Amino acid sequence: MAQTVAERLAEAAIAARPSAAMRDTAERLLMDVIGLCVAARRSDYVAATLAAAEGPGVCTAFGHAGGFTSSDAAIVNGTAAHGEDYDDTFEGGPVHSGAVVIPAVLAAAERLGISGPDALRGIAVGAEAACRLSTVIPKAVHKAGFHPTSIFGTPAAALAVAVALRLSPRQVVNALGIAGSMSSGIIEYLTDGAWTKRFHPGWAAAAGMRAALMARGGFFGPRTMFEGPHGLFYGFANNPNGDWSRLLDGFGERWVAETIAFKPWANGTMTQPYVDCAIRLGKRGVKAEDIVEITCETAEGILHRLWEPLASKQSPPNAYAAKFSVPYGVAAGLVLGHAGLDAFTEERVQEKRLRELCAKVRYVVDADNPYPRAYTGHVRAVLRDGSVVEERQANLRGGAADPLSRAEIEAKARDNCLYGGWDAARAATLIAFGARAFDEPQLDLEPFRG
Repeated sequence: MAQTVAERLAEAAIAARPSAAMRDTAERLLMDVIGLCVAARRSDYVAATLAAAEGPGVCTAFGHAGGFTSSDAAIVNGTAAHGEDYDDTFEGGPVHSGAVVIPAVLAAAERLGISGPDALRGIAVGAEAACRLSTVIPKAVHKAGFHPTSIFGTPAAALAVAVALRLSPRQVVNALGIAGSMSSGIIEYLTDGAWTKRFHPGWAAAAGMRAALMARGGFFGPRTMFEGPHGLFYGFANNPNGDWSRLLDGFGERWVAETIAFKPWANGTMTQPYVDCAIRLGKRGVKAEDIVEITCETAEGILHRLWEPLASKQSPPNAYAAKFSVPYGVAAGLVLGHAGLDAFTEERVQEKRLRELCAKVRYVVDADNPYPRAYTGHVRAVLRDGSVVEERQANLRGGAADPLSRAEIEAKARDNCLYGGWDAARAATLIAFGARAFDEPQLDLEPFRG
């Protein structure tokens, strides 16, 4: 009997040993995710998520006192890590892997005593699986109305926890099969800036962890979860005929997750090159009041999430909706000179200068745009004196072509900790933890409570 996709993936994941570069990526993900959790710890959506917690446990929700059940910790941490859309992404997907696999593996590690080296293996293969799954049928899951991070994150988290627990090949396959029935996540949040996207990674983390634990207990899942006639890709991409080589070829030997992008700005990934272009226009002396109109060349594949309906994107109803508006990102870049956390408060997005400029931003589709292989930016402004100024950017800053340095990732984590109310000493503890965690016989996360 020929091996299924899940069986081949399980075999490769169990045999995988992270490269030095992949370990570095995992350390960056660890620091980035915990810093983001601290930054978001006082937010209303995290408070609402905490209000649904079931009771005390032994696991850590970063930045919060006391202990939580493993499921609650995974949900809270995944929600907080992704809540400001400031977490890692993968070009070619897109998919956010860190906000899923880090909360899943760390919650399992605290509950079950997983070692640092085993946690590293789990995080590495989970991140790798999430990234690769997002490329099997590019753009199809988004077009079908689902969030790839949630759909692919659930089996990725299941694989991560299963490998960290050293489950058998049969158990890993069962975990993947179970996870397929737990995957979920629609993108209707785009209509009115609702919060549901925020908890998708948390739900995927908790569901994937539960799938691995059920498999460990003997629960049986379908071997053909990925490629079957009623499998994951049929259900969420309307097509079971994926290019499985993108998932399986060289898995555990050639680490595509080494190229995970770390965001410099706190908004939608494909919006960020446009922000950078607008910032450069501002540095050239262009003023919002001097602009008659702005036109941006863009990819057809991002219209339904970041450009349409145009009237709504030109006047986002709230701060969260503004994160998924290219017009607002352009306005923030030019007026504020950044698109950091302070650019996305409810008060900020109502500012007159931002809203007036946002209303002037339109798009034209570039049929030759390389999306999703690369995320580009372009801003062309017509000024009141009739002159035209423009900026272009060929790649996502922070991505494979222009990565952030380790020092920049550490600085981002420190800044996020300070933003969330921790002092410099606690922030420094996180940076030190990132460098040593995967060598520890058992992970100690208690310093990151409260």
